[in-house]
Formats: sequence, C-alpha cells, structure tokens
Amino acid sequence: MTTPIPPAPARDKLLFTPGPLTTSLSVKQAMLHDAGSWHFEFSQLIRTLREQILALAELPAGGGWETVLMQGSGTFGVESVIGSVIPPAGKLLVLINGAYGERIAQMAGALKIPHVALRFPEHEPPSIPAVSQALAADPSIRHVAAVHCETTTGILNPLAGIGREVKRHGCVFIVDAISSFGAIPIDLESAGIDFLVSSANKCLEGVPGFSFIIARRERLLETEGWARSLSLDLLGQWQGFQKNGQFRYTPPTHSLLAFAQALAELNQEGGIPARGERYRANHSLLLNGMRAMGFHPFLSPEWQSFIITAFHFPAQPAFRFPEFYRLLSEAGLIIYPGKLTQVDTFRIGTIGRLFPADIRQLLMAIRETLGELGCPAPVLSPAAL
Repeated sequence: MTTPIPPAPARDKLLFTPGPLTTSLSVKQAMLHDAGSWHFEFSQLIRTLREQILALAELPAGGGWETVLMQGSGTFGVESVIGSVIPPAGKLLVLINGAYGERIAQMAGALKIPHVALRFPEHEPPSIPAVSQALAADPSIRHVAAVHCETTTGILNPLAGIGREVKRHGCVFIVDAISSFGAIPIDLESAGIDFLVSSANKCLEGVPGFSFIIARRERLLETEGWARSLSLDLLGQWQGFQKNGQFRYTPPTHSLLAFAQALAELNQEGGIPARGERYRANHSLLLNGMRAMGFHPFLSPEWQSFIITAFHFPAQPAFRFPEFYRLLSEAGLIIYPGKLTQVDTFRIGTIGRLFPADIRQLLMAIRETLGELGCPAPVLSPAAL
C-alpha cells in the first residue's frame, strides 16, 4: 500500500526571505524540460549565460574578465574561491560584521588557510582605517574577503572604500555579493574587485542549483595548482569550460534553464536599475508600515539596504515569535528568523518576485496576527500603505 501524495497548494507561499525567493511562474515552467548536458544546444546555453552575466556586470566579453559557473549554492561558490585563489603560503584577511563574514572565516579554518578575522559590530560597516591598519601591520596578508550585503542584518558594506584600501596595499579583493548582485550596481573595476561571487537564486530571481564567479582573468590564471579541492577547483572549472564548453561534473540542468528565463525577465523589467527600484519601493513601503505598527529596524538608515531588514521584537510580553511566524505562514507568508546572537530580531526580505501589493498584504497580515497574539497594533493609515 502506497502513501498518497498530498495535493499541491493552489498557490505557493510568498517568501519574504533572503533566498531562495519567490519566483515567477514562467521561471518555474522553464524547468519542465530535460536537457542533455553534453548536447551542443546546452553548451550554447552555458556560453550565453556566462556572457550575459559579464554584461550585467558591465564587463565586455574578452575584456580581461571571466565568468565561472559552479554547482551548488552561493556558499559553494565562495568556498571555491577561498579554496582556490590563495597560494599555499598565502594569508587571508576576512572582514566580519555578520554571520556570512564569519562563514568565510570558518571556510578558511576548515581549509587550513592562515587568516585574520577582523570583526566589527553587526550594526556598523567595516572601518576603512581599521582595514588599512590591519594590512599595514601584517604584510603577509595578500588577500582580503568581504561581504557586500550582510543579510544577517541587511547592512550594505562600502565596497568602493574597502576596495581602494585593499588595492593601495597591493592585495587581491574577494567579494561575496550573493545577496546584492542583480539589484545594486557594482563597478568591479573602480572597487578593485578581483573575484565576485553571486548566486542564481537571489536578486536575479532564478532557482537554487548553482553560483557564479566573476573573475579577473589575470588573477585567475595565476592560481594554477593552488586549489584545495577537486570539485571546487575554480581554475579547473574554467579550464573545463574553455576546453569543451561543459561543466566538468554533472550540471544543474533544470536550474540553468530556469536561469535563462530569469535573465530574460530581468531584461524585460529594465535591467538591474529597474529591478533595484522595485525592491527599493518594496522596502520603503515595508518600513513605513512596520514603523506605523511600532516596530523598530535594527540598523540606522544610513547603513540599511533594501534587500532585507532586521526588526527588533516588539516590547510586548504577549509577543511570541514562533507563534507569530506560524500564523503568518498559515496566511501564506513566510518571513525569516533573526540571526543575531545578542538581540532578539526577525527579518523580512523585499527581493524576489514581490511587488508593493505583496508588501501591503504582508503588512495587513502582520497587524491581524499581532491582534491574535494579544499585541494590538494601530490601524494602518492609507499613507502607511
């Protein structure tokens, strides 16, 4: 006797998270096909996607930059860079003001890479003078890694300022732009970035399955023999693409098909600037409505991105986050728990296939949920919606 499979819900729940995110129906439908990973049509798709990613970064094909697709989530992409581009006797400086900076330091530790973890408060960006001091104090540091948008809080770190200091000391700059690329323009040249990592399932609104690395070709080619992993060997992966246009190992074919559709929809929307404006409108609406109900953002406005926002728990004894989360989920709305260790927060993302109408739906549901918990909130005025 087989166990019956429950019917799928009529509509997926909306994901107000840092990713994976709500995707369009057409992106989902793009996965309803099988693809031969060694077929010439699929090889052409891979070539096109790599070129399109460079174009999104405003880097010309053949202009000294390469795109390397890597199986796995953004974390796999970051680890492929950390494990591949630092020489055997090299040393890494990791700038940390959240959980994802900490994760890079964990990677370095697991890979036995000498590193310095330079930590800053989670509500502040890295201090440029502190970065300069750390590099001046230890000339053996030749690589620096930083996170652009730390989704622990939603803070947006100053890439250009950090990059200028990194280059002044002659170091290689590695950037985790997993949660920002595709919505926030990044000038890799002016920021001195040598390796930028992002993921299909964030602001580009694809589905999980692979990450990608935009690499300065000169820096990539000098890493021959440095990789500490076979499957995450960044140069080896690039050499595979150069040899036959293929992944070295089984590619995430369905995720790549979905990504092609997602990039077409990004183009239809008006590219990165237009997508960023939609996300910014979502975020502005969210902040206005949450503040009207008495919620306070964790970050000061000068550092807050429009990607995801951490909110303090309300100062009401009746508020219980697990129950708050469950009731919103039952309403078809998924938010995100906090990731801070010293402060009680929860997070709400405003990226993915979300529009102002979805934010209004969430705000009304939050107000109703607070009432059910015994934490009545003010009526939301039209100005807050």
